[in-house]
Amino acid sequence: MAEEMIMNNKQIILKHYVEGYPKESDLEFKNNNIKLNVPEGSNVVVLKNLYLSCDPYMRSRMSKLEGSYVQSFTPGSPITGCGVAKVLKSGDSNFQEGDLVWGMIGWEEYSIVNATQSALFKIHDKNVPLSYYTGILGMPGMTAYVGFYEICSPKKGETVYVSAASGAVGQLVGQFAKTLGCYVVGSAGTKEKVDLLKNKLGFDEAFNYKEEKDLVADLKRYFPNGIDIYFENVGGKMLDAVLMNMKLHGRIAVCGMISQYNLEKTEGVHNLFCLITKRIRMEGFLVSDHYHLYPKYLEMIIPQIKAGNVVYVEDIAEGLENAPKALVGLFYGRNVGKQLVMVSRE
Repeated sequence: MAEEMIMNNKQIILKHYVEGYPKESDLEFKNNNIKLNVPEGSNVVVLKNLYLSCDPYMRSRMSKLEGSYVQSFTPGSPITGCGVAKVLKSGDSNFQEGDLVWGMIGWEEYSIVNATQSALFKIHDKNVPLSYYTGILGMPGMTAYVGFYEICSPKKGETVYVSAASGAVGQLVGQFAKTLGCYVVGSAGTKEKVDLLKNKLGFDEAFNYKEEKDLVADLKRYFPNGIDIYFENVGGKMLDAVLMNMKLHGRIAVCGMISQYNLEKTEGVHNLFCLITKRIRMEGFLVSDHYHLYPKYLEMIIPQIKAGNVVYVEDIAEGLENAPKALVGLFYGRNVGKQLVMVSRE
């Protein structure tokens, strides 16, 4: 029988279910012990966690959910999310000690996971920053790829609008659209982010939605002939304004609705009749349904990264103790680019 290894394990625990906007005090930084052993004949993998991804969908998991595509976090237990880790021990023949992986892991220093349930992907290309596997080479990158290319069926010369455009997904959608030869406008919530979109990420235009009193008129100014493709990250009033500005046969990929996640009563959308009159196709999607396309995505994106044709902006918080602040900051727009937490440098 293998000798048991017991380690101190720092963790981020959900204290209770959350209502309204989350606070750092809803999460607790705790020390617990963990036995780093693998039961014989199992496909359990012991991981040392390196990077954790902060993603907007995690807000819904902080509440008590019924009938959702994701499960609620369990109060009193570590929260979980996408992350990058190193394999310390493995009962799964697909993973060996020393492998680097990304997938669903705990917000803690060490995790013991079922390799199948955690949807672990082995990292083969290490000539890019490992942190990229929480973003451009991980779930957000795949989300941008699937939403834009598969859901929206874009064509050269079309007009594209991206909300929450400086975030983990939006910044990539804009660049994919520019590469295809589209006219691209993005919105964000600060002057710094707007400047980033125009000066670093290559958007044709960008604006601060918080400074606009009339979103319908504002979008009309940027898209006098209408919007072909809208990549939806925000919902609410923004979606209503976009519907009024869509072209005939426009496409809307519904990726997220961050403006609604912290509201006890979500806002209604009033201009849905435009879907009929303008023959708009509006489709929601989950990236997890499309992971069979991941190898194809990597073939496309890794050469683009290495050639310097794609820029990816990260906002990295250092240390697990700073993870609650980083996650909560997403919902107040504090992050610039992809928000992640570095737990360890290996």
